[in-house]
Amino acid sequence: MSRPEDTLPPDLFYNDSESRKYTTSSRIQRIQSDMTHRALSLLDLHSPSLILDVGCGSGLSGEILSQTEDEGTPGGPHVWIGFDISSSMLGVALEKEVEGDLFLADAGQGVPFRPGTFDAAISISAIQWLCNAETSLDSPLGRLSRFFGGLYASLRRGGRAVCQFYPKNDEQKKMVSQAAIKAGFGAGLLEDDEGTKNAKTYLVLTVGGGDLDGDITGVVRGMDGVDVMARPGAAKGGKRGQEVKGSKGWILKKKEQMERKGKVVKANSKYTGRKRRVQF
Repeated sequence: MSRPEDTLPPDLFYNDSESRKYTTSSRIQRIQSDMTHRALSLLDLHSPSLILDVGCGSGLSGEILSQTEDEGTPGGPHVWIGFDISSSMLGVALEKEVEGDLFLADAGQGVPFRPGTFDAAISISAIQWLCNAETSLDSPLGRLSRFFGGLYASLRRGGRAVCQFYPKNDEQKKMVSQAAIKAGFGAGLLEDDEGTKNAKTYLVLTVGGGDLDGDITGVVRGMDGVDVMARPGAAKGGKRGQEVKGSKGWILKKKEQMERKGKVVKANSKYTGRKRRVQF
C-alpha cells in the first residue's frame, strides 16, 4: 500500500473530501488524541503555555491543547497557534470554531514567526511530508533545513518541541533527526510499539537551557525512554567538553588567551557573547 506522501503533495492530497473524511473518522480521532497526549507528556508542561502546532490540520490536536488540566491536558488550557499547508483542512478547523489562531503556510519554507515566540511546539503526523520535494528546484534536505532552522528560532531558550512522524525507513529517520541536530537542537528519539505496524516515532527536541542530563547516551530529564542523540548546541561545533565556537564561553576564553599574549582587548560586559535578535 502506497504512503499518502508518495502520491500527491499535501495541499492536493488533503482536498475538501479527504479533509472531511480525515476529521470525522473515529479511528483517526482516537489515534490523533493518543499521540497528542503522548506529545504533551514529553513536553512536560506544568502551566499554561503558548504552543505552536505544526501541520495543525483541522485542529484535532488543538482541541486537546485547549482543554483544562481537569480534562486531561497537563498544564492546560494552553494558548496555541497552528499552521498547515492545506486550505481545506484549515477550512474544517474554522467551521469547528477551534480556539487557536490559524495560518496557511508551508513548513518546508520555514516557520513564519518572530524569534523566541513560543514556549513549546508539537507536530503530529506531519513532518514526513517534508521528506518529499515537489519540484526539481527543491530538495527534502532543503525543506527539512528551513523547517528546523525556523522552528529553532521560534522557540524560547529552554523550550521543547515534540514531532511525531512516520518515517519510511531508517535512512529517512536519520535524515530528519540530523536536520534537527544541524539546526542546533538537542535531540532524542522515542519509539512506541517498535517493530509493529502501529509503531510511532517521536522526535524530542530541546533548545538550550541544560535540559539534557548525563552523557550523550543518557535520557532527557523527565522523559525516560528517550534516547538522546545530541545535546543542545551540538551542531554548532566542538566536541563534548569544548566550548561552542561563537558562544560566550568561547569568546571569554579567546580574550583571556589574547590578554596573556599582551594584546589589548575590550572589557567584558553583559553584552559579551550575546546574540543579536533578528529585526523585522
